[in-house]
Amino acid sequence: MDNSSADGPVKNPTYMADIRQFFTDYDIAHMGPKGIDLSSYDGVKKNAPTIYIHTRQPDGDMPPDPYPKWTADMSATFYNWIMNGYPMGAAVAAAPSVRALSERATGRVRKNVDSLSPDEVTALTNAFKGLMAIDPGTNGSYYALAGIHGLPQTNCLHHEPRFNPWHREYLRVFEDALRSVAGCGDVTIPYWDMSTPVPALLKQAPFDQYVVPVNLGPGYGANYTTTRYPDATIASNLQENDFFGNTATSLQQTRFGHYGVDGYQDFSIAAHDGGHMSVGDTMADQNVASFDPIFWFYHCNLDRLWWKWQTLVGATTLAGFKSTMSSSDQYWLSPPFSTLPATPAWSVTADQTIEQTDISYDTLDTGAEAAAPPQLENRVGSIDAERSFTIRSAAPVSVRVKDIDRLNIPGSFQVHLLADGQTIATRAFFQPATPRNCANCRDHGLINVNFRVDQDKILDRKLTVEITVPSQHEAGTEFPLSQAGNPTINARLLLEDE
Repeated sequence: MDNSSADGPVKNPTYMADIRQFFTDYDIAHMGPKGIDLSSYDGVKKNAPTIYIHTRQPDGDMPPDPYPKWTADMSATFYNWIMNGYPMGAAVAAAPSVRALSERATGRVRKNVDSLSPDEVTALTNAFKGLMAIDPGTNGSYYALAGIHGLPQTNCLHHEPRFNPWHREYLRVFEDALRSVAGCGDVTIPYWDMSTPVPALLKQAPFDQYVVPVNLGPGYGANYTTTRYPDATIASNLQENDFFGNTATSLQQTRFGHYGVDGYQDFSIAAHDGGHMSVGDTMADQNVASFDPIFWFYHCNLDRLWWKWQTLVGATTLAGFKSTMSSSDQYWLSPPFSTLPATPAWSVTADQTIEQTDISYDTLDTGAEAAAPPQLENRVGSIDAERSFTIRSAAPVSVRVKDIDRLNIPGSFQVHLLADGQTIATRAFFQPATPRNCANCRDHGLINVNFRVDQDKILDRKLTVEITVPSQHEAGTEFPLSQAGNPTINARLLLEDE
């Protein structure tokens, strides 16, 4: 791809804004077996002199014929990148507006639940009723499908790299089941745009609640019925759990990152967890959250936001997605780590979920945002000493609560950062009522929770941290930090990776 300026070579190129665009899927696949990784910053930087020699014009021999060679401007841009010290930089939000993405849609188009036509509402209603009427012992029943995420299977992947791919495939599996109901072959899962109140349709049967037709065991019993909070409470909770702030920050990230560290992954999962805890006691409990019909509309919106981020940073192909990651972070996109566990087994792997060629959304914008794409950033807490970086005078402070032992905490919880006794930030963490019974929870027992706060909110003030478990009304919601593994605090200014 020729990403050079129309006016000639880019004088001050960065990897994320310019250089990664020069390598096609074919280039990456062709050079990988030769020991040259073109899919990541690390690999391109390591091999930069060799790449330049083989691609510079007019004598370059790469890419091989019949593939087009680099232009002189591309070679000069790459040379400038080397001479400037291999700056990482930040991605530039895709143009034109991401609204245009829906125009390329073929196959399934998922719509805002508030924009469904009467015929679409009828078909969706029949599809949900059809699944709910199937015997719970049948794999395609509503009970069996919801039970993949929570009880009785509890094999969902949260707070780890495959989180988004797993849920994307889960939505497809559920959507396929809806479409298998007679007369519902064109149904798609609508999304609930969280910037608007709970849609009226979701307060009507069969979307308002679900009565589990089997005994779920201790704590739930027979005929467990899903519940939600009143609209005003949901709206207040979303603000308290900073759902919208975390969502907006996630969409500004250049890098995919890690949960509990940085990047899209950290902020998007924080938003996910906060949203779950905001909607109701059922949605706040990983054991039963997916039984509430609103779960599917909620997660459809989260998938829409992930696809929006992919579009903004140029990560809608596997090669583009990998370019937002270091080479060592890409392991989960290859066997055997790319498996997405479920029963019945899914044949799709994590890497195969990255490119959604037959699913799109009617719009990727939310009703609460401006039409202009966000300014993307690449802020980090630490960086290799050989790289260049900037500390801005108004740089936010990253406050990390490290090594919380989540296994001792009975259910989903909130971590609060207080200044002079007043809460200035809250992050939610979504998990089952008994996390020790969950294999994935045990594998990720120690977790970090990050706050990004403005300096003026914390400087010269007494800071403290609290953990609360909202579901523990009778015993008291505050949970002693000493019983959560005695976590520690790490606070630092964020660097801008250049």
